[in-house]
Amino acid sequence: MISFAAPWLLLALPALPVLWWLLRVTPPQPRRQAFPAAILLRDLPLTEETPARTPWWVLLLRLLAAALLILGLARPVWGPGGAAQGSGTLLLVVDDGWASGPDWPLRIAIAQSELDRAGREGRPTALLATTPGEGAQPPRVIGPMPAEDLAPRLAALRPRAWAPDRAAALAALDAWRAQAPGAVTPIYLSDGLSHRADPAAEALMARLATLGPLTLARADGRPVRLLSPPRTEGDSLRVTLRQSPVGAPSEAQVIARGQDGRALAQAEFRLAAGATEGEAVLELPTEIRNRVFRLDLAGEAGPGAVVLLDERFRRRPVGLLPGAEETADTPLIGDLFYLERALAPYAELRRDTAERLLARPLSVLILADRPIAPGAELDALTRFVNEGGTLIRFAGARLAERPDTLLPVPLRAERQLGGALSWEQPQRLAAFPEGSPFAGLPVPAEVSISRQVLAEPSARLAERIWARLADGTPLVTAESRGEGRIVLFHVTATAEWSDLPLSGLFVQMLRRLVALSAGVSGQEGEGMLAPLEALDGFGRLATPPPGAQPLAPGDDPIPSARHPPGWYGTQGPEGFRRALNLGATLPAPVLHAAPPAGTTLRSIAGIPPEQDLGPWLLAAALVLLMVDLLASLRLRGLLGPVRAAGLALALLLPGAAQAQPAEPGEHALVTRLAYVVTGDAGTDQIMHQGLAGLSDFVNRRTAAALAEPVGVVPGRDDLSFFPLLYFTVRPDAAALDAAAVEALNTFMRQGGIILFDTRDEGSGEGFAPGARAALRRVTQGLAIPPLAPVPEDHVLRRAFYLLADLPGRFTGGTVWVSREQDRANDSVSPVVIGGHDWAGAWAVDAGGQNIHAAVPGGARQRTLAYRFGANLVIYALTGNYKGDQVHVPAILERLGN
Repeated sequence: MISFAAPWLLLALPALPVLWWLLRVTPPQPRRQAFPAAILLRDLPLTEETPARTPWWVLLLRLLAAALLILGLARPVWGPGGAAQGSGTLLLVVDDGWASGPDWPLRIAIAQSELDRAGREGRPTALLATTPGEGAQPPRVIGPMPAEDLAPRLAALRPRAWAPDRAAALAALDAWRAQAPGAVTPIYLSDGLSHRADPAAEALMARLATLGPLTLARADGRPVRLLSPPRTEGDSLRVTLRQSPVGAPSEAQVIARGQDGRALAQAEFRLAAGATEGEAVLELPTEIRNRVFRLDLAGEAGPGAVVLLDERFRRRPVGLLPGAEETADTPLIGDLFYLERALAPYAELRRDTAERLLARPLSVLILADRPIAPGAELDALTRFVNEGGTLIRFAGARLAERPDTLLPVPLRAERQLGGALSWEQPQRLAAFPEGSPFAGLPVPAEVSISRQVLAEPSARLAERIWARLADGTPLVTAESRGEGRIVLFHVTATAEWSDLPLSGLFVQMLRRLVALSAGVSGQEGEGMLAPLEALDGFGRLATPPPGAQPLAPGDDPIPSARHPPGWYGTQGPEGFRRALNLGATLPAPVLHAAPPAGTTLRSIAGIPPEQDLGPWLLAAALVLLMVDLLASLRLRGLLGPVRAAGLALALLLPGAAQAQPAEPGEHALVTRLAYVVTGDAGTDQIMHQGLAGLSDFVNRRTAAALAEPVGVVPGRDDLSFFPLLYFTVRPDAAALDAAAVEALNTFMRQGGIILFDTRDEGSGEGFAPGARAALRRVTQGLAIPPLAPVPEDHVLRRAFYLLADLPGRFTGGTVWVSREQDRANDSVSPVVIGGHDWAGAWAVDAGGQNIHAAVPGGARQRTLAYRFGANLVIYALTGNYKGDQVHVPAILERLGN
């Protein structure tokens, strides 16, 4: 399908007959003058004959050149086909819920293509997003309005982290039709799901089909996936993946990440054809698992592919030390028999000597009726508590006889209840006091205490009591000591002195103490949990939207505009954080029913871009005019065959000479950027155009003077002339050979910087599947230092512009540089690794126009991409000069002296 961006220029085509008449006009006939002597010249042979009229083939050549010129100026556009049929207002209906994040760039690309076509046709346009806004505003129809006015609204559209509301969208559509009647052509960009079995999905499609010929665009062949929170099983995390069914076997990968974004572990999902659920197991040591901050699905960009892990998913190592090692495991009467059974399902238990237990990270250490002898053991345990450890002690006959200093209260004596020499009966437990970690736990009536160790009365005893007996005597006391705390149960850990170890209350009390040891001193309590951070539609943590509301303790709502998925809790180091995940509340993804009869189905993947035929037609017209020039000179006898061939070569050689690569010696005379040739013509052209656009930006905005960029082949070309290499990692990239590895290592060792770009991060998730595996192949053998995400104060963020983000054509991913602790190369990172497709954002055509759209931020994002490029160039040329400015005051002071 061909359309024209400037169709009014086609009005010049009817003028071609006039041009034909002008070209056929001959010079006026000479006036005849009688001259008898002229008869002598009549019979002389003629050496040259000039036609009275222009030859027909020259006229045809000129008319064809004029026609091509007119058509080229009218800017014909070859469309990809599949355009929406119908007339009237073009209505774009877009599902912008959580399931649309992974392929959002493709959705916007097809919507923008339809909008551009409507603009060329002069049709009004309208837009309906089916998901409630950030302030829980219901969906509404925007328009009708000209396509150029609706384009910024479409570019500003972002996926939400909650489900669409098709019922509200249907109501908004009906209200709009009541005010804007007339012909409508609807295009529905659906996420393919029936959210929460909502029948409004089918009702919305049926209503759209009544407006005009409906086109339904969706992601066929790609499953919609939802990651569920993991289950803790022993030393592993079992993760469940739910997805919409697909006809072929599928695989997925879950990655466990720390709070700094580093990958800590990964596991594979393998789902059979038609399967809707799969499981993967993450095996992690406790020290590593406690650092897991979130789980991500590789290759997916959306809130459904993210699970945030709060304190409910942590496991704390607990050390156990009995009073008598030889009888510690004796069934029913051993010191550790009940403790191990109470804590084994919820914590990692360690058994060893005190010295070896404290040599490893430990959250809790439990001493069961074990006195502490003065000396090295007492010093080590004191240091453990002061540094933040939790020491839990159980009383007994041994501890009553030999109390030590690591007790929350001084001990007085034993008390036996219900014995032969006692008038008192065994005591029940009293309700737990407010402020106690056990507050709110139900007290079983069957639990009784028959023997205990009494606390010495003191002025501060009451504030250290966490649990009491019915007569008010302490059962559990605690005291903060340094950064940690000491907790004492005034009874044994066996059933010898009480029924407590036989009850479920014993398990709950120990679990709360272990959870308290993680440093979460503030509990959920009864206060509201304010939104701290929220996941956006691409699965990134960001500032909560303005309409986000707090959560009530214990509430687990379905994520919505008022309760977006993310972190809730209280601020401050003592605050409590709780995660709200999509996968914890939403059902498995279910595909909606078949669309109404007569609906045109389109896939949002694989839509080729529109081709502007104008430059090609103008180039063809120019070639024809050159041929006409040569023909005219030849007809007039001013140009022989040899001269014609020479002139043709002269006209063609400048372009050929311009296309020749620069000689290696020329690189030493100018500064230029370089890219690593991949062998794919399209990728290499984008890198060349991108670095050309960046060089022009840097030349205009800074004092740098960059020449035309060049492509290089490591191992064959000399890389020492270039400060920066751009390396696009294609999914099919092979491992580098030995010569290339040695050349790149030498380049980095001598101060050069390589920018690796996988083009699959952030909003570009899914554009280059397999690029990350290719990155591992390509970098195998390269001397790449340990990496970390670019810090907020890194020189790369302030070398020329102050930047909070480092976007390219895509945004939202992590950009990696060498850790600042690495002092090699003056702390300048030899590599920068990311996947934002910076070359695509910088790329310009021959007319200086940007080629690719910046998704999703548009012009603002492209400006930031150019600024990042300028910072990168300055960083490559000058290194850490910004970091060295910290020494300026000292230098000025020295010069002043």
